[in-house]
Amino acid sequence: MTGVPASAAGGSSGAQGARGSAAAADGAAPAAAAPAAPAHASTPATAPAPAADAGVTGEARPARGKKITAAAVNQASVWNVANLLTMLRLVLVPGFVVLMLENGGYDPAWRSLAWAAFAIAMITDLFDGHLARTYNLVTDFGKIADPIADKAIMGAALVCLSALGDLPWWVTAVILGRELGITLLRFLVIRYGVIPASRGGKLKTLTQGVAVGMYVLALTGWLATLRFWVMAVAVVLTVVTGLDYVRQAIVLRRQGIAERAAALEETEE
Repeated sequence: MTGVPASAAGGSSGAQGARGSAAAADGAAPAAAAPAAPAHASTPATAPAPAADAGVTGEARPARGKKITAAAVNQASVWNVANLLTMLRLVLVPGFVVLMLENGGYDPAWRSLAWAAFAIAMITDLFDGHLARTYNLVTDFGKIADPIADKAIMGAALVCLSALGDLPWWVTAVILGRELGITLLRFLVIRYGVIPASRGGKLKTLTQGVAVGMYVLALTGWLATLRFWVMAVAVVLTVVTGLDYVRQAIVLRRQGIAERAAALEETEE
């Protein structure tokens, strides 16, 4: 009387067989059929669970370890090669000024040493940004210090040249005014996006470096005439690229305002 009817047993077996087929079709683990194992089985039904948990934990731990390692690398990356080159440029600024103004500022030997310091600063400017982007060495310190170092060495050279009477003050005012103005403009529109450096801007930087370097040297004759024209090209590129950056900033701001207005309308709807 306590036995299970044959039809019920068959139905139960059929249901288990259906579940087994479904599990096999879905690629389920054999542990899904564990509840159907006999009570006297040597391995408990819950035995696979620790192995599964251990597997999950084993996969999660390396992932967390990688994140911790990456965070440690980022924290220690302030002293990377790119930032050290930027620091070198900052240190070269006062050294350049001393060399430039030594012995009245007109000694060819001291001017040559000043040119060497200026050239090193310009060369490191080319490498530190490339190294930071290529090897993922970008840091908050580098983002702030790099443009400061660029403006500092160029500004020091222009001011010294104008103070010595080698370069008109209006040229110094145009170049420094443009550099400081564009830097401020970038910060003002940063909420809408980033103004990328253009090819014209890179050519301007190169031309400025060559022109200022030629003025730092005590050149005479046709080289003195050549540096005048190189500086003229640098001034033209300075003004033209500066106006282009202003145009880009205006377009970027308008696009940002339009996108924010569209997003606000969508949220209100």
